[in-house]
Amino acid sequence: MVSAAYRDLFSAVATASGALTGLLFVALSLVPGRSTGSGLSVIQQVRAAAAWLAFTNALAVALFGLVPGTNVGYPALILGVTGIAFTGAGIRSILISQATFRQQLRQLGLAVFLVLIFGTELIAGIVLLARPDSGTSTQVIGYALVASLLVGVARSWELVGERDTGLIASIMTLTAGRPRPDRPDDEHLHVRASGDQA
Repeated sequence: MVSAAYRDLFSAVATASGALTGLLFVALSLVPGRSTGSGLSVIQQVRAAAAWLAFTNALAVALFGLVPGTNVGYPALILGVTGIAFTGAGIRSILISQATFRQQLRQLGLAVFLVLIFGTELIAGIVLLARPDSGTSTQVIGYALVASLLVGVARSWELVGERDTGLIASIMTLTAGRPRPDRPDDEHLHVRASGDQA
């Protein structure tokens, strides 16, 4: 049973994840579809599924944790196993897709974050089932739920913007010293500047 100190946190997580899940569905309806089977299409699908799972994870664990008399270790254990299984399936889908090696490498950050979140949640859930009075395990699950929300927001932003906003991708963009290909205005300004110099 969740102590009174964590009921407010779980309530806030449940409210936020519910609202973000609804916004994700709206965003998915506005994102233009890609050709089925292409590397970018698979990556887009994995991003969408990862965002949905991250929000659903936070929502389910928080709601079950608010049910009186329920040990939050049970939903944490189940969602932890589900999340790790999804991560493995997502990595497999990307590796066998037509995506380039660079595109596949950029998804590594997503996989690492998801494995850390769901793995931490799984271990904390097992400990909480063995020791229901463990306040540390409940705190760790709370951290995992907040991290899950943040990852879901990041994946949703990448999905809507159709770009990778991860740390590795951002560093690569900054060090490349050239405008992003998804900003035609920059290319237009570059051509215009070259014409002025001539």
